[in-house]
Amino acid sequence: MGVWWGPVLRVLVLQAAWALGGGQVRYSVPEEAESGTVVGRLAQDLGLEAGEPEALRLVAQGRRASVEVSGASGALVVSSRLDREELCGKSAPCALRLEVLLERPLRVFHVELEVTDINDNAPRFPVALKNLSLSENSPPGSRFPLEVASDADIGANAQLSYTLSSSEHFRLHLERSEEYRDSLFLVLTKPLDRETAAVHRLLVTASDGGRPTLTGTMELVISVLDANDNAPQFNQSVYKVQLPESAAEGTLVTRVNATDPDEGLNKDFSYSIVSSIPVGGRDLFTIEPKTGEIRLAGTLDFEDVPLHELQIEARDNGWPPLSSHCKMLVEVLDVNDNAPEVWVTSLSVPVPEDAAVGTVVALLSVSDRDSGANGRVRCAVWPAAPFGLVATFAGSYSLVLREALDRERVSEYEVEVRAEDGGAPPLVARRGVRVPVSDVNDNAPAFAQAVYTVLVRENNAAGAELSRLWAWDPDEAGNGRVRYSVAEDGGWQSASSYVSVDAENGRLWALQPLDYEEVQVLQFEVRAVDAGSPPLCGNATVQLFVVDENDNAPALLPPAGGGPGPGAAGSPARASGPGSEALWAWAAWGSPAGQVVAKVRAVDADSGYNAWLRYELWEPRGKGPFRVGLYSGEVSTARALEEADGPRQRLVIVVRDHGEPARSATATLSVSLVESAEAVLAASGSSSSLSSSGAGLRPVADAEGGEAARNVWLVVAICAVSSLFLLAVVLYGASRWAPRAAVLSGPGPATLVCASEVGSWSYSQRQSRSLCVADGAGKSDLMVFSPNFPPPPGPAAKESQPEPPALLDTVSGPPCLAFLPLSRRLFSPLFPFLLTP
Repeated sequence: MGVWWGPVLRVLVLQAAWALGGGQVRYSVPEEAESGTVVGRLAQDLGLEAGEPEALRLVAQGRRASVEVSGASGALVVSSRLDREELCGKSAPCALRLEVLLERPLRVFHVELEVTDINDNAPRFPVALKNLSLSENSPPGSRFPLEVASDADIGANAQLSYTLSSSEHFRLHLERSEEYRDSLFLVLTKPLDRETAAVHRLLVTASDGGRPTLTGTMELVISVLDANDNAPQFNQSVYKVQLPESAAEGTLVTRVNATDPDEGLNKDFSYSIVSSIPVGGRDLFTIEPKTGEIRLAGTLDFEDVPLHELQIEARDNGWPPLSSHCKMLVEVLDVNDNAPEVWVTSLSVPVPEDAAVGTVVALLSVSDRDSGANGRVRCAVWPAAPFGLVATFAGSYSLVLREALDRERVSEYEVEVRAEDGGAPPLVARRGVRVPVSDVNDNAPAFAQAVYTVLVRENNAAGAELSRLWAWDPDEAGNGRVRYSVAEDGGWQSASSYVSVDAENGRLWALQPLDYEEVQVLQFEVRAVDAGSPPLCGNATVQLFVVDENDNAPALLPPAGGGPGPGAAGSPARASGPGSEALWAWAAWGSPAGQVVAKVRAVDADSGYNAWLRYELWEPRGKGPFRVGLYSGEVSTARALEEADGPRQRLVIVVRDHGEPARSATATLSVSLVESAEAVLAASGSSSSLSSSGAGLRPVADAEGGEAARNVWLVVAICAVSSLFLLAVVLYGASRWAPRAAVLSGPGPATLVCASEVGSWSYSQRQSRSLCVADGAGKSDLMVFSPNFPPPPGPAAKESQPEPPALLDTVSGPPCLAFLPLSRRLFSPLFPFLLTP
């Protein structure tokens, strides 16, 4: 082996050049190169930077590469035995197409490696020993065909020459042909004499053209026969036949024909197949000995053997028998009997959903063993979107991204690559590729409702669940995990001091009991933030309305005037029990019926019905000289006062609200009866003690002047009511067309909310009326609407919550009244009849 390794090592000077059109590197290496032999400095030839050679990976197309890339140096080295004959057979040149992958980012380089032939195969004859029988009367110049040797090498290494051992009777003749294999004949140069030499032993040597030359031998044993001197003769020396590889067993291939001029037994002959190339092809054909019909006895395969060469012999029955030979060439025609083959050589999954268009997902190799149109393959991908195929090299394709991905719409694709050849009918191969899509944080959490309306009764327990909010994020894992928080808006009233939201499940909790008299409406933002990077968030507005309860009893106010006197209740003198006040006033004997003696004033911190007060005279019961206005609190004479009524009257007045249950306060009013106004002034010691309410003591003589003044006030009241009615109509029309005001959380009048008869709650900003309960500042009350109650907080609220019910423009029925703040001090004295139930 050392003799020919010298030239081999000299051939290892590698030729590497870039094909400027396709970016392809070509190398050559002799077969049988030792493992570790450097084929080429691949990283240097590809122009890679430092550190990149370690990421190189070699991909062979459908066959074992026998070479690898050294990770440290980036050199292409031989990894296992390279046998050109095993890789390419008799094909020349023998080129291996390789793909080199560089990941991050993914790049593909194409390398063509040519394996050059060395003379490592000696010529071989089909048989080592061949027997020949020749008639002694064979004339000089007779030729006898011999089987030629074969050499697995190519080129000059397969150019064979033949020599014969020394013989005075025989020589070799070689006929070379461009169309088919060479023919070797043994030529008789001198007549044979069986009596002199009955057997001749010769050695045929076949030598190839390699350096060093390799040889093969075959021994010829020639038996000399006597008698028959005419051999059968074929009408053709070569028969050429074409058969499709799909031909059925028993198909007639051809018929050979030979004649023999002898007579008798020497004229009778039979046909036989004596040899075939390749050797195993002899069993594929049979020949009829008498007729010469050759039929197919097996299955042809163009991809294995495209050409069969048969040696046909016609041997007579003479003694010695004579024979002649002809050659039959069977050309196998290709049919489309091989479907394409598809391999996935590289797969880069999962693909992020924000991958750019053109991203390479997989590398594919496609081949078809057929030839011509039957071996031309067309490839397509199904479904057509969002992936496509790009041809990168002969038989190589890239599966690339053609459209943007959305994991929330499709999380995984089953891509089918279809390869179809050009045969008739075409054959199809399919290869499935599973492409999962990885998630990126591209969806913000979204609440089920943009605005949540929450109703909470005051005095709720700390830690009570108020509602449940829910936001949905279609992303997965951390990108879809939502946490909730209350967003501070920096207003005067911090919602986080009253409520909190569970970060995990969105439950809204009360941190402390709520007081309607302190807070009527809280409006705040709840934020839902996912755990992605960067995190995305969504917001929802929560409108929390505190519903009033009757938790405040009426409170008595001090008298409106500067001191005790007619027409005003005096300062408290003593307490008559829990929730009671002692007041006093004066009245003159002879005062007519309806004369206002005093006025009890009270206020309730609650709202709506809970703050609507009524006054009742508890003592004395029956027909006393005094009475009290049910809603005004004015104490007036029920009849003319007489001396029989005594000097003093003690009145117990109960003030009740309309809550459930009702709360009350008690006031004790002592009324002193005097004879005249002068006496009153004398008793008080100062004329300044008269009440500023206009209800002071008057002499009986001034009754007519009082009636005139009352008529004037009545006219003023009628005009005022008419004006207010027109103003209310105008404001009502304007409110119908004006946009609704935003609900704000802050000081000032509360947003209009009230309870219906059945306890349902709603919200509005439209229509309201005023209720005057007594003198004093006006207060904001609640407005009543339809008895639609929103669903309680719970799991169902996650999915969907109904919108707030449509707001009513008018208030109908007894259960609900609506109120706007007006001055009780202005309207109570003028229109007490408005408060009559």
